[in-house]
Amino acid sequence: MRLATYRAGKSCILYDADSLCDASRAPQTAPPLTLEGFDPGWWRDAGRVTGEAPGRGASLFLDAGEGVEWVLRPYRRGGLVARLSDARYLWTGLERTRAFRELRLTAHLHDQDLPVPRPVAARVTRHGLTYEAALITVRLPGARALAELLSRQPADDALLERVGATVRRFHDAGLDHVDLNARNLLIDPEGRVWLIDLDRCRLRRPGRWQAANLARLQRSFEKFGAAEAMAAVRRGYEASA
Repeated sequence: MRLATYRAGKSCILYDADSLCDASRAPQTAPPLTLEGFDPGWWRDAGRVTGEAPGRGASLFLDAGEGVEWVLRPYRRGGLVARLSDARYLWTGLERTRAFRELRLTAHLHDQDLPVPRPVAARVTRHGLTYEAALITVRLPGARALAELLSRQPADDALLERVGATVRRFHDAGLDHVDLNARNLLIDPEGRVWLIDLDRCRLRRPGRWQAANLARLQRSFEKFGAAEAMAAVRRGYEASA
């Protein structure tokens, strides 16, 4: 995956040049995705919003044309700090912005054939000492959150063991997913397991963080009334060692 940057005024876009540009186009030329492409209102006015995901930031599902859908996720703060600003973050450098870090990490994992959605582009707009940002990825057709499956019916052990094996693959690659929960694990129509939302995640050497990830997933299962399902996940995790 070739990542390239494009600057326009106060904004900078980091994008996948292989999917957004022709092979003959130079990496630094403007991608066909403009700044307006990160504006939810622009997509709504064009009648190309196909759905919306729950959660902070209200991710939108977009009709990108030619049968492809994208997911647009503006970065939003939670907690008490959101009372001051729910969309602004402290500026410490472009490459340290949450959007650029998440896109580069997702691209790295995607290039290793790990099951993450293909990243499309990230936009960062600086406002003096702060910035706001948004991220676009390719939507996984027909995929549903594991949380949805757990809340509707008991998931079968084979699926849960695949979840554990998938988490182990990411751990073996060094990914510390700081928000590993049943909403960030997606199951596609073929039963494949995908991991999403890599905001604030990072690559690390083996350590206690791996057990902490699993403990967080356990708490998520308990939240959805499926604490017993974690046993099958751990079996799949250990069997993939």
